[in-house]
Amino acid sequence: MKLIIGNKNYSSWSLRGWLAAKQSGLHFEELTVPLYGEDWEEAKRQQGEFQPSGGKVPVLWDGDVVIWDSLAIMEYLGDKVGRDRFWPKQDEARGMARSMVAEMHSSYLPLRRQCPMNIRRKSAIELTEETKQDIVRILGLWAEARARYGKGGPFLFGTFSAADIFYAPVVSRFITYGVGVPGFAQAYVQAIWEHDWMQEWIAASEAEEWTISQFEVTEDA
Repeated sequence: MKLIIGNKNYSSWSLRGWLAAKQSGLHFEELTVPLYGEDWEEAKRQQGEFQPSGGKVPVLWDGDVVIWDSLAIMEYLGDKVGRDRFWPKQDEARGMARSMVAEMHSSYLPLRRQCPMNIRRKSAIELTEETKQDIVRILGLWAEARARYGKGGPFLFGTFSAADIFYAPVVSRFITYGVGVPGFAQAYVQAIWEHDWMQEWIAASEAEEWTISQFEVTEDA
């Protein structure tokens, strides 16, 4: 398999696709196309042979199968290796996890727009009311998941799962922009940030030489 991603410092949806590929346990080759770099427009022009998603990332190639959109990639990998690797086994927990992932996939535009992922940056900003509302909603979901289903470990549903994959970039945003969170959420933020895969991604993002000063990341949505 080949996974096409954008810059690790900036591309939140690439992080989700990459974490899903790591969670699958399957071997995959990683191909990086720098967002808005010299190869970016060429990659979009050649999307018929490279990116059928219209120049968005991530994209997964598995033989003749091409999957784009991070949620579709995760579900495809779940079909290959067993969905229990990604989702809680209990029906009620799985239902909540799916709802949380779907909400993350389709919502929180104020947070995304005001606080784009930028792992190398560490600078607090004044948040808009709309962004604050997004954060309150996310913290409420985290609290409910942890209280109801998180007793088996430090993650949202105990063990690392699809929900953690999709909220990992939110953790990154909270750290980047100095978002204060209550104690239970701080423990979760730390658990995500210190996860071996996140540390691998962070180290790679810090080693990147690409810089995008002002950008609107073209990713899946």
